[in-house]
Amino acid sequence: MKKLGLILGILLLSTGAALAADSAHFRGHQIFEKWCAPCHGTGPGKPGTIALQTKYQGKFPALLEERTDLTPDIVVYFVRHGVSIMPFFRKTDITDADLTDLAAYLANNHAPSK
Repeated sequence: MKKLGLILGILLLSTGAALAADSAHFRGHQIFEKWCAPCHGTGPGKPGTIALQTKYQGKFPALLEERTDLTPDIVVYFVRHGVSIMPFFRKTDITDADLTDLAAYLANNHAPSK
């Protein structure tokens, strides 16, 4: 009976962790759609996507959601400091908690170095 309780407890903890990760990913996507997609999304007339397309000339994807080189630290830096025509975003715009979810979302495709 103790083993069953232990197994159920482990299952609940792992399920809770998976749900929390899914929730953070979903939240990161929502934040991206609100704050980033107007400039970095798909479709015509997206100045961030156009600027990255011009800058990288196909060496990296112009769409942030397709990048594999983004780390959470890089995302946080550019969101808080801005770059080129991209403005910086204050904590009153994108909270630290929201930025953590956004950074994790955009770094989701990051391939760890070997």
